[in-house]
Amino acid sequence: MKIAFASSEVFPYAKTGGLGDVAGSLPIELSRLGHDVKVFMPKYNTFGEAEFGLHYNWDIGEIPVRIDGQVRMVHVHTATMPDSNVQIYFVDCPHYFHRFRVYTNDHDEDERFILFSKGIIEILQRLQWAPDIIHCNDWQTGLLPILLKENYSWDRMFDKTSTVLTMHNIAYQGRFAKSAFHKAEIKEEHSGANGIGEYEGDVNFLKTGILTSDVINTVSETYEKELMTAEYGNGMEPFLAARFNDFYGILNGVDYSVWNPETDKLIPYNYSISDLSGKEKNKKFLLERLELPYNENLPLIGIISRLVDQKGFDIVAYGINQLLDIEAQWVILGSGEEKYESLFYEAGKRFPEKVSTYLGYNNELSHLIEAGADIFLMPSKFEPCGLNQIYSLKYGTVPVVRKTGGLADTVQDWNEYLARGSETGNGFSFNDHSAFAMVHSVKRSLIDFHNKPTWLKIQRNGMNKDYSWRKSAEKYTALYEKAVVKRTGR
Repeated sequence: MKIAFASSEVFPYAKTGGLGDVAGSLPIELSRLGHDVKVFMPKYNTFGEAEFGLHYNWDIGEIPVRIDGQVRMVHVHTATMPDSNVQIYFVDCPHYFHRFRVYTNDHDEDERFILFSKGIIEILQRLQWAPDIIHCNDWQTGLLPILLKENYSWDRMFDKTSTVLTMHNIAYQGRFAKSAFHKAEIKEEHSGANGIGEYEGDVNFLKTGILTSDVINTVSETYEKELMTAEYGNGMEPFLAARFNDFYGILNGVDYSVWNPETDKLIPYNYSISDLSGKEKNKKFLLERLELPYNENLPLIGIISRLVDQKGFDIVAYGINQLLDIEAQWVILGSGEEKYESLFYEAGKRFPEKVSTYLGYNNELSHLIEAGADIFLMPSKFEPCGLNQIYSLKYGTVPVVRKTGGLADTVQDWNEYLARGSETGNGFSFNDHSAFAMVHSVKRSLIDFHNKPTWLKIQRNGMNKDYSWRKSAEKYTALYEKAVVKRTGR
């Protein structure tokens, strides 16, 4: 199958969140399954050409793309994605993408991604490469399906090309003034009352993609169900309901070549499910680095996160005194809202032998925390998929999570499953988005932490789980087949 994968960010070239991780891994795994995959992203000036081996594509040359009646010239650079044979094509338009940021609040944010979407189609035309699937991701490529079906319908090369839209976080929708559709040369009727793009007097790129893609999906099965409700749907639930038969949930995978305690090069002591002795050594190493006292009987609780409301730090702030009263140590890595950064900074000053806070990004430290912590706290208000809880499972770091989205799909509460007569639980979870429920679950985890045979079983249950990209890629292959049937009837 020929697959064009369109994303506004792709790791390692640009990443602001989970979308970058998915776009950097899924296409490579699809290629390993035998598919012919090409990836498309904007060429930002946040990374260097020489750094990643980019080459100017002289065969394609200059491409004129019209936005709001004005022609912008697009150039194309190519590279091979790391550890693969997957070609990535960079849509280069300095006027829109050389701003030292992936996303902006600039007045022409709509134009930036209109050009990106049109640029992808124009490049495919010049390559004379008709994909079976164009895989769109989030609102930034939400207009691609309608552009393909209407603006470029004259090109019969795309007659059998199907579109898939993946929503990684429905909170981000791409809402702009109605003039955005005029800039994109999309029919005026689509931005009018009851039009496919109209939403509360504006146009909504994500809504447009939801209603015009052949198949849509999101990044976990539970999040798919949550998005059908007013609580989580962010206004998109009626449009998702209209596409109910074409809407699926596929859990993201993780890259075990990077996140694996047996081979991780960023931790001092490797270990495995059959021999976890290295984990305690990593804990001691981490605590020494953090200048916290080591006590094997005192649990170390880790947090690696954006410090924002979505990640549940409103309830952490409400219950901070109760959390700090618990006989445990804490290590926090992240950045975000100033009030939460201050919360953890002050906690570290108040309890210097109990709390260590690192404000910012540190990849090495994130690996050390996963390897050295005993427990990982992830109390998200909503979580489309989540990755750190999956890393934690692999590292034998028992997650305590709120039961939502991908957290509900990957973490099985030990006590809940034990009550059913099963010893297959791999963590602890709570339903209510409240400080009380969170603190209670943390305390439950500590009871079992001090019961070493039980704790070892919980750790090994998590380490046995397989959330590799191959399993996800196989599910995406089945999804593509559904899209092809939807589009062509074959």
